[in-house]
Amino acid sequence: MRFLLAILMLMPALALVPIAWDWRSPFLVGIRPWMFLGLIVLSLSLILGQIRLLRTSRSEESVLRVLSVLGLLIAGLVLASTLALEARFHWVRYQVLHVSPDRLERLGRHFIVGYRDLAEVQELVRLRAIAGVFLSTHNVRGKSVARVRQEIRSLQNLRQEQGLSRLWVATDQEGGAVSRLSPPLSRQPSLPQIVDRYSGDMVQLESEVRKFADKQGKELADLGVNLNFAPVVDVNHQVMNPNDRFSHIYERAISSDPVVVTQVAAWYCASLEYAGVRCTLKHFPGLGRVFEDTHREDANLTASITELTGSDWLPFRVLMRKSRAFTMLGHVKLTAIDKERPLSASASVIAGLLRGEWQYDGVLITDNFSMRAIYNSSVGIDKASITALNAGVDLILISWDPDQYYRVMYALLKADEQGKLDRKTLDQSDRRLERAIRP
Repeated sequence: MRFLLAILMLMPALALVPIAWDWRSPFLVGIRPWMFLGLIVLSLSLILGQIRLLRTSRSEESVLRVLSVLGLLIAGLVLASTLALEARFHWVRYQVLHVSPDRLERLGRHFIVGYRDLAEVQELVRLRAIAGVFLSTHNVRGKSVARVRQEIRSLQNLRQEQGLSRLWVATDQEGGAVSRLSPPLSRQPSLPQIVDRYSGDMVQLESEVRKFADKQGKELADLGVNLNFAPVVDVNHQVMNPNDRFSHIYERAISSDPVVVTQVAAWYCASLEYAGVRCTLKHFPGLGRVFEDTHREDANLTASITELTGSDWLPFRVLMRKSRAFTMLGHVKLTAIDKERPLSASASVIAGLLRGEWQYDGVLITDNFSMRAIYNSSVGIDKASITALNAGVDLILISWDPDQYYRVMYALLKADEQGKLDRKTLDQSDRRLERAIRP
């Protein structure tokens, strides 16, 4: 009976080891406090159980004693790993928050960060540690427009008191399924739904798209939002993955015709801009052909440059030249140029293609750095952030797990100390950001 009990206590201890090594993963952000508490309670319970079993075992029961000692060691490892990860997070956070204000501001101007605690993000703004905030559903749930507006205004007032340019206040308000601020804002259809409804009449289609964007832009501006992560200009190739939980590009993409995508996105961005809200072209290099969901796994875009140039890149090329829109970089690997690194951290694509061959001098922002395709990549978010900024990325987005901000910022601060950040590239980025924030 005691042998069975020793084995039964050993098995959960083994199961807890991989969780204890990575319980601060962004994919567990919603249950992280409970994970921490659960790991502590379970590991302590297993330790106490194994100690009790050891005390009651007889000297001749050597196998039982070995199993108990092994279980004790593994449970102790779980406890130590859990506490070590938590301690390291708080140490890194302390280091970031107590660095020289000038250094923090110089690197902080390249971050847009989501938040779950208003007081915490107010502190980051006070320290000039970020350039913008990201609003999602949990920031507005159960709140009125007036209350959300006041919270945003409190952040902008801090910037004004510091004599700094306004914060970027960003959100995902595409319409349809991706409407992070509805409610309290109006729930609208998606652009693809509007295109499907009026595709036979371009005059009516333009009117409806502009009407949609006017309403959306006015509501966002009234709330205090000045940057919207829309429109989706990925060309729709009707790629459907039954395990795709978050991307659903085939539902969100405007059209399968790149000419229609370009025209609709141009109308949308022009109307949004008129309301005082900057739009964002996403997700370069185009996710319409990609099967995998980059929120959950690595993904490859295997199309040739010729294929992409003749289709998927047409909306990006036109709109990147003719609008003030930001361009969002996805985490897919563009295998025709770089098979090793996600595009958002690929110098070959960013510096070589976009900043080099295309001579693009607008703002580049990454997709969420908490996604598995970048977080679990061979590069990792620490090195990816360094590579991205050195390649010419202007803004790093950390939207759903704000704790990752401290880790990334700490990596950048260390790289700055070691002379691993390209000052000339950062200066160029600063000029782009200063130009972009002007009305």
